[in-house]
Formats: sequence, structure tokens, C-alpha cells
Amino acid sequence: MSEVENTFRKFAIYGDTSATGNDMTGKNFSKMCKECGVMDGKAVTSTDIDIVFNKVKTKGARTITFAEFQQAMKELCSKRFKGKSPEEALQAVYGLIEGKEPGSVGATKATKVGGVERLTDTSKYTGSHKERFDESGKGKGLAGRQDLTDNSGYVGAYKGAGTYDQTH
Repeated sequence: MSEVENTFRKFAIYGDTSATGNDMTGKNFSKMCKECGVMDGKAVTSTDIDIVFNKVKTKGARTITFAEFQQAMKELCSKRFKGKSPEEALQAVYGLIEGKEPGSVGATKATKVGGVERLTDTSKYTGSHKERFDESGKGKGLAGRQDLTDNSGYVGAYKGAGTYDQTH
């Protein structure tokens, strides 16, 4: 199996647990062209990639095989490398693709925008909200959300609670 076919299979199974690696979807084809540098934004755009993908796939299908992928690369190489002969351009495109793997860098990042840091800092909480967290800032869970009843007979926050029996 060639390096290009190996890269094709890696991108074909990316993001799809049930994929066999023999067929590639349009989304993964676009991702591969973007990450490998086939799509440069000037000579080859995402629209060109989608048009070529739909041209080479069989009618009614949603995926392309490796043979159809090679046909798509033949169509894209002349656009990407205009001054070269078709064979040289195809080899240059395959040179871009060889040995690449799908990356998921920066796909999902937790953002801390302006007020988020201030809003989630439990040390700045006041009043009844302050009682929901312990000293370390970790939540107390259900105990922090419910008002636990004190059935001692005294009014809440009474300083002399429990002193009646001692004085009488």
C-alpha cells in the first residue's frame, strides 16, 4: 500500500467509528485537502474541492473510493500547480499528501472570555451563595443548596442557644 493510499485511509476513517477506510466522505476529503495543503485558498478553494468531489463520485453515492480519489487529484493538480505538466503536478500534489495524518488540534478549546473568570471565582461569592462552597472553593453539593432545619426551639443565629437549662 502506497503512502498516498495510507493517508487516504487515515482521513477516510477520521471522525467515523463505523468507517472501513475504503470510502471517504466529502467532509473528510475537504479536511484532507485543507490540512495537506492542496487547498491554498487562492488557486484551489473549498468550492473547487466540493465541485471536484461531486464530479468524481458515482451518482447517488455520498463517498468516493481510492480510484475516484486519484481521479479527483488529477483534476485538482492542474489547478494547484498551473505551470507544470499534468504528471509533474500530480506528483507534487501526492508529495503534499504523503505521510500526513488528520489533526484535531484546536478543535475544541475552553475559552475564558472577560467575565467568565470573575464569575466562576468562588472566593468572591457573598451572602447565601458563599455557603454553597467550602474553603477550597469546591462545591458542597446538596448540603450547600438546602436549608437544613434546626429543631432546637431557638431562633436562628441566637447567641445564647442551649443556655436555658444551665440558668434554671
